[in-house]
Amino acid sequence: MSEQANAGILNGPELKGMEKYRSLMDVFHAAVKRFADNPAFTCMGQTLTFAELDRLSADFAAWLQHETGLQPGDRIAIQLPNVLQFPVAVFGALRAGLVVVNTNPLYTEREMAHQFKDSGARAILILANMANKLEKILDRTDIEHVLVTELGDLHGFPKRFLINAVVKHVKKMVPSYSLPMAIPFRTTLKVGASRQHREVERGLDDIAALQYTGGTTGMPKGTMLTHRNLVANMLQAEGAIGPGLEQGKEVVIAPLPVYHIYTFTVNCLFLMETGNHSILITNPRDLDTFVKELQKIKFSGFIGLNTLFNALCNRDDFRKLDFSRLHLTISGGMALTKAAANRWEEITGCPIAEGYGLTETSPIVSFNPIDAIQLGTIGKPVAGTSVKVVDADGNTLPLGEPGELCVKGPQVMKGYWNLDEETAKVLTEDGWFHTGDIAVLQGDGYIKIVDRKKDMILVSGFNVYPNEIEDVVAKHPGVVESAAVGVPDENSGEAVKLFVVARDESLDEKSLREWCKKELAGYKVPRFVEFRDELPKTNVGKVLRRQLRDEQSGSESA
Repeated sequence: MSEQANAGILNGPELKGMEKYRSLMDVFHAAVKRFADNPAFTCMGQTLTFAELDRLSADFAAWLQHETGLQPGDRIAIQLPNVLQFPVAVFGALRAGLVVVNTNPLYTEREMAHQFKDSGARAILILANMANKLEKILDRTDIEHVLVTELGDLHGFPKRFLINAVVKHVKKMVPSYSLPMAIPFRTTLKVGASRQHREVERGLDDIAALQYTGGTTGMPKGTMLTHRNLVANMLQAEGAIGPGLEQGKEVVIAPLPVYHIYTFTVNCLFLMETGNHSILITNPRDLDTFVKELQKIKFSGFIGLNTLFNALCNRDDFRKLDFSRLHLTISGGMALTKAAANRWEEITGCPIAEGYGLTETSPIVSFNPIDAIQLGTIGKPVAGTSVKVVDADGNTLPLGEPGELCVKGPQVMKGYWNLDEETAKVLTEDGWFHTGDIAVLQGDGYIKIVDRKKDMILVSGFNVYPNEIEDVVAKHPGVVESAAVGVPDENSGEAVKLFVVARDESLDEKSLREWCKKELAGYKVPRFVEFRDELPKTNVGKVLRRQLRDEQSGSESA
């Protein structure tokens, strides 16, 4: 064990390869040259090769440079689900020197107005399905250029016409809107193809993306991620995940949203750089269509999270799929329960390797080695990364003691956009980022997340961590999923309340509490149990414990 480990700090291996790249565009150009004829992205049966991605993104960059007044460093919002237009637009914007503002397509008008105004975005590419929302808030933003795309725009004719017609006229998914200034995305590509794209020099310390945090604690903050942050994290992903992949040969399912930093870095950067094929799933909540899509594909990799693994494993049609090529499953975004991991491996034959990260860390901090997965942990620090845990006074704690996890490495954000005070609260002058997560650093180099700092429940002076309770409950055969929160209690300060989605109506509170008593100390056993048809979640699939807590405090005050 190293001196630093004895001092309570764990270090990842040396990060190699940064000297090869001056920006993300160097990464992109190397990949499209090396893997030109390989499939890069597929969506709804339509595939873009690396060469086609190169050509279309250059067309978009040329349009941005010749038809707008946008300058390098200006922001462009991209508000799209998982469609082929996303990688074309992202790499086109980066080639024009712009900063990408990834925007959740399910945002409300209020959330859109905040993010666009806060970022100072001067342009937007938006799916027609939510253009009516943009119409209502456009005058509250600095947006000058509106580009609209329809779902099937990068498909060939007549499929493009059929997809767009069904979405608009049959499924009625495109509310009417009036944006006279709007330009169709296909028009920008057509015009751009007749113009010459100029290469723009961007450095590693320039901002590449403004990635807004989930906003579960107040209004979302814009995380400034530089080219250095994202190149480093791409290389860190390659070091951690790469040994389990064959470059240019893998077919990886990407059901999580590309606007989220998890998929953005892993699929749009790491898998792109290694020449691998990402299958973009536009609406993973439509499980019927999702599984039908999987039936057509011999996939070798799958990137998901706990709620999705659970949902798929509950389906007979999923269990009948051919998993003979599947050899890599990655989990991130939320805690992976052992029950979900074991069931997935039992059905697919492929273990799940859990990683950990945050928007502020581009996102990967740690990952389970493919050949040495330790369930219940988030693995070891990735290359070039140091981690420690600290107490409430900021003192570094020894290995084995729980404290707030802090991270240092080249993937740590530059700061929050226009929020110096908020940045100073979480990022120290010597580069340590305070995650807000409670963790234990193990002597074997693995990290175990105990829980979110803000989610910790204090029962009669004892710390209770919801993840522990939910992991126990997840093993009950009658439970689909659950969430534990703290509610006010006159006697103990707080008590544990458990929200449960049951498989059938036979499950009752008494039997569930008896189950918990077998695995948990008395003060950890839920005092209250409430059954629900579903739990509130973010668009990425994380259970919103905060919303459940707020509901309880609201009912108390009422």
